Formats: sequence, C-alpha cells, structure tokens
Amino acid sequence: MVHFQIIEKHITNINLFNSNKLFVNKYASSKSMPALFNHKFSTTSVQDMGIFITGFTDGEGCFMITLDKNKKNKTGYQVRCRYSICIHKKDLQLLNKIKDYFGVGGIVMHKESIYYTVTNLNELMDVIILHFDKYPLITQKRADYELFKKAIILLKNKEHLTDEGIHKILSIKASINRGLSESLNIDFPNVTPVIRPLIKNEQIEEPFWLAGFTEGEGYFLVHSQSSSGSKLGKTIRLRFQITQHTRDEQLIKSLINYFGCGSYISSGKAGYFRVEKFVDPSGLKKKLFRSF
Repeated sequence: MVHFQIIEKHITNINLFNSNKLFVNKYASSKSMPALFNHKFSTTSVQDMGIFITGFTDGEGCFMITLDKNKKNKTGYQVRCRYSICIHKKDLQLLNKIKDYFGVGGIVMHKESIYYTVTNLNELMDVIILHFDKYPLITQKRADYELFKKAIILLKNKEHLTDEGIHKILSIKASINRGLSESLNIDFPNVTPVIRPLIKNEQIEEPFWLAGFTEGEGYFLVHSQSSSGSKLGKTIRLRFQITQHTRDEQLIKSLINYFGCGSYISSGKAGYFRVEKFVDPSGLKKKLFRSF
C-alpha cells in the first residue's frame, strides 16, 4: 500500500474547515483554492465540528489563569481565566468559523498572528466548559483543562475574593502551563502546586479529532535534495509529520497503528510521527481503523 495514498485518503475525505494548511499542501495550483475555500460545512454534523475543534485545541489551544495586581480588590489581585487559540493570520477564516461555532468570544490580530479568546466568566462556564466536557481533550493538555475548570468554579463561587480562594487559585495556576511567574513566586513564596492529573490511555477514536489536531500540529513537506544517482541530479522527498511534546508519546505512537504506516522519532522534548516512504516495502495492507 502506498503510504501517501493512505494520508491523502484520510485528508481528502474530510472537508470540514479547509484551512490554508490543507489547501496549500494538497493543491499545487492556487487556482484551485478559491472555490474550495468557499466550501460550506452546513452538511457536517455539530458533533463532528465539535470533535474537530477539540482536536484543534489539543494542538493549538490554551487554558490560562492570570493574576494582576489591583488595589481596588480586597485581596490585592484580579483573577482572570481565558480560553485562547493563536494561529497565523492566513487562517483567519478558520478561526472565524470556530468563533461562529461557539458563538462567544472575540478575535484580535497582532502582527502575523490572530487570537481567538473567551474571557467572560459566564461564557467560559456555559459554553467552553460544556463543550470540552462533552467532547474531551485526549492529549496531556486535558490536565490543564481539568485544573482550569476548577479555577472557573472557584471564580463562579466568588472564592477569588478571599485570601484563601486566591491561594487555591495560585496552587492551580502553579500546575498548568508555565506555572507561577517570578513576581507571583516572590509575592506568594509558600504556594504548593496541586497535583496535576495524569491523562492515561490516550487513544485516537475519531477521525475528525485527528483532522483538527493535524490542522494545528501537522505539516506536509515537499523538498528536493542533490543526488548523484539521479539523472536530474536531484531527488524529491515527501513528508507528512505531526509533532507533539514527548509527554504525549503514547498518543503520537498510536498514529502508526491508526494509519497503518509511519514511524515515531523523538528528539529532546519533541516527538514526531513521520511518514516519508512512498511505497511500503513490506506490502502492509492493514485495514484502517476508520476512514476519513
């Protein structure tokens, strides 16, 4: 079985949001892009869109808790929670569709990047939390989400207005993303981080999740290199790759079984699922778990 026929089959049959990543790599001619980019996803179920967005969030989303000094508050700090996605401005249409799906939040552009963010407490509780409870994240980022959710509940119950509540939120913040800032560590030297949940048995069961995750963390590469054995003096190499932190090694390795091809490579803190062979030398014809 040709490896890139497998990848193409999965990608071709899912036309959900159609970001520039899929278009630029699948269609060599830019003339093909306008009609495809106007693709409507009205025929795609709400469930499939929801799963796609969860996959995309597993790749590009972020759950954040910030504490800023504010003398007007009794505790001296103002607490904010934020769900955010940051991508290149060329995929503004994709981000607009995600915003339309949720129906809350806003989009801001800064230089080459665009940010979709939801900061309103009620919108976070009634829309974002409900979504990710219904369509769970499957990478280790889910641990960030579970802790983020606890912080949202503390804010909803107004516990952040007390010193005890601030310390609870700081303990949560210390265990997600990059932890406490230097200034917060100075102001609160005795904060004990909460135990970070360990996400086990990571398994890819939904092709729409994988499509969303690939939008965020995958890429398609065509490059040439010098070759003395070629008549033209050059050879063309193709590569499909998904990159993730090694903490999700189990999940990324599972892509080998999912696609029935490819390999896993680790380098430092990064792990790569990579497909480069055009023809499988072993004649592998394993049936795919699910077709895109």
